[in-house]
Amino acid sequence: MLNQENQSMKKRMTMWRLWCKALGEKAGKNDREADNIAHIRTFIFFTYLITNIFICAGVIRHWNDETKIEVFVETSAPDYQTPPLMKMNRTLEFE
Repeated sequence: MLNQENQSMKKRMTMWRLWCKALGEKAGKNDREADNIAHIRTFIFFTYLITNIFICAGVIRHWNDETKIEVFVETSAPDYQTPPLMKMNRTLEFE
């Protein structure tokens, strides 16, 4: 019974050590401080993960919505008229 608990504890410690290494470089002066930093990094990771899940869920939920937006613009601009041709004199100056 004690052997099983010891193996289970050892396995959890190994998984925790691997998770901490996956989060990044060991930080802190001792193991306790490094574990606290790993807890903070884990919290930050899960907040990023949850935020990303909500963003993806919102995109999937509104994917291909069939709402059509029509915009009607009334214009009252006069008809376009071409400007008169400009005459040039011999010194290539416009009149």
